[in-house]
Amino acid sequence: ELGPPGPDDLAEEMEDVDFEDEGAEEPDAEAWESEDDEGVEDGMEAQDDSEVTFSLHSDSVFCVSLDPKTNTLAVTGGEDDKAFVWRVSDGELLFECSGHKDSVTCAGFSHDSVFVATGDMSGLIKVWRVDAKEEVWSFEVGDLEWMEWHPQAHVLLAGTADGNTWMWKIPSGDCKTFQGPACPATCGRILPDGKRAVVGYEDGTMRIWDLKQGTSLHVLKGQDGHQDPLTCVASNQDGSLIMTGSVDCHAKLISSATGKVVCVFKMESVTPKAPISEGEEAESNSVESLGFCNVMPLAAVGYLDGTLAIYDLSTQSLRHKCQHESGIVQLLWEESSAVVYTCSLDGAVRLWDARSGKMISEYRGHSAEILDFAVNKDASIVVTTSGDHQAKVFCVQRPDR
Repeated sequence: ELGPPGPDDLAEEMEDVDFEDEGAEEPDAEAWESEDDEGVEDGMEAQDDSEVTFSLHSDSVFCVSLDPKTNTLAVTGGEDDKAFVWRVSDGELLFECSGHKDSVTCAGFSHDSVFVATGDMSGLIKVWRVDAKEEVWSFEVGDLEWMEWHPQAHVLLAGTADGNTWMWKIPSGDCKTFQGPACPATCGRILPDGKRAVVGYEDGTMRIWDLKQGTSLHVLKGQDGHQDPLTCVASNQDGSLIMTGSVDCHAKLISSATGKVVCVFKMESVTPKAPISEGEEAESNSVESLGFCNVMPLAAVGYLDGTLAIYDLSTQSLRHKCQHESGIVQLLWEESSAVVYTCSLDGAVRLWDARSGKMISEYRGHSAEILDFAVNKDASIVVTTSGDHQAKVFCVQRPDR
């Protein structure tokens, strides 16, 4: 299903067209074939809609965050064991977050942009003071799965492969741990009240933790939980609803007050799965990213098969299906409109109007898949990171603003 149309598909479409000259068909057919073979690579590199390219990384760039206060600085981390803080306006390096010995997979600024934290796969987390460009704290945990700053305080949360969730005060380092099941804490999110966190685990369970007491308020497991590892969690603006996504292709809407499942969004497979012959792999699908709209009762779910599903929360039904040709890596909602951004394995960023389900615009410039992206507050720029060793800044000002 995926990939550019083959010569046969095109030939079928052309059947109704009368060619004046029979001979004219030949060269066209050849052109299609050669485009099929090399079009993807060439096409991806040819078009560059970006304003700024940051190219100090020497390997895939895994993560990016913008400083929340001014949105003028970005931090990126990559497979080259490096993290950099740089200026979005011109790509100028501010400082390197040095000393990591493994791929930097997590990076982010504190709520007031005073600190930046970087974490690598092996579990070494470092915090830097941005104005002084100096390291103020570091700590080593087990293999790191995710990391997030508290929305109102200098407090850092991280989930590790042994099932623990760690919480530190920065820079004092006061520490608390929340023991999950004996399997990786695959994703986590601090709720907007700052008092609770929701953590998803590899065994399909989800817990809501009381950060002050260190106790688990709600546990979702068994039939209520997911049947496969959780991949992502999100909450709506007031924290009353949580959504979880999993490898089992389900997205669950959960009340944070009761811990009960409100509804389950299942993506029906379009094609019935054919039996797999020896040595062939089943086409896998999973929920990769999800999020709530702030201005309408809508939620978006992005799937590995390239489907962006917009769900209506008031009717708990599918509102739109926006199809991408390749898998969705991440999605983000604009802060104050019903526009959702997606980045995908084909190296493009797309903006979708969730009310109509129509694509607004598409930005290209990477020659490999986009692995992470961030949108600034007024939704005028998008910063992307990619397997092509680069980070890029795209201006997305729209005429309808």
